[in-house]
Amino acid sequence: MEYTHSDADLIKQPIGYWAWAASKAVVARIRGALAELGITQPQWWVLSQLAHATAPRHREEVSALLRGYLDTGQEGLDVEIDAAVEHGWITEAADGRLELTPAGRALFEKADVRQGELRAERHAGISDEEYLTTMKVLQRFIHNTGGQAWHH
Repeated sequence: MEYTHSDADLIKQPIGYWAWAASKAVVARIRGALAELGITQPQWWVLSQLAHATAPRHREEVSALLRGYLDTGQEGLDVEIDAAVEHGWITEAADGRLELTPAGRALFEKADVRQGELRAERHAGISDEEYLTTMKVLQRFIHNTGGQAWHH
């Protein structure tokens, strides 16, 4: 790969810009690939939470976990959960418990394979050590600037 600047110039580049550009590129790629399967990224998050649960989960529990993802917010997440119900991917009991349907399980499995392919694509040429260093550096930037980020 050819880099945009020399090492001496790269070290002077603004982290905010490059973190934003990386985030924008990664999210656009993920969303585009999931859209090819007919699912949005927030719907994927919901299906994933339900697929990995040992029992049906309450809407409030799923929402509390996911509403901070990429500034989706409670209202946005409710719209995505409602859409997943309308598509027949999940059912919602009267008490608010959500559960995958067989169609939802099949879509989750297909999207899970796609997510694995996307992860391999993103990580091409990047060692686990480099990735770990990057994650720690980004978290340090967040900490140093008083920001907050959390991901399970």
